[in-house]
Amino acid sequence: MAVVEELLRSEDNGAISFGNHKLARKEKVEDFRHEGDLLKVKTYSAITRLEKNGMVLYESVPGTSVLHFTENENGVDFLVEGDEDAQITIGLMDDTEYEVFVEGKSVGTMKTGLGGKLSLSVELETAGEVSVKVVQV
Repeated sequence: MAVVEELLRSEDNGAISFGNHKLARKEKVEDFRHEGDLLKVKTYSAITRLEKNGMVLYESVPGTSVLHFTENENGVDFLVEGDEDAQITIGLMDDTEYEVFVEGKSVGTMKTGLGGKLSLSVELETAGEVSVKVVQV
């Protein structure tokens, strides 16, 4: 998988791809319109952060590159790549239980709090590209 050279792009299937974990300096794209929403991405080797309509939708430390990120009423689905293992935070619905799948295998269920944030760790250092799916239970 290659980094997203344009930092944020819409895919033909309605998904988005964003982030570039290879950048040495922070770069950003603001006011990106996608399916009626306003997106903003900030990315580089230390962090990747995607906001939708002013709210955090995705954040990783260190930075990652994300392909085919799709969001629906039941959760999110995406491919992620990075040079190091990453801590990922996803903005979802408040006080809701989700099952998390990494590479197609369930890693358990997690419940969001009042802020709707769900955090998970993904081993990327030796894996290359990893699929992540978060589904409401």
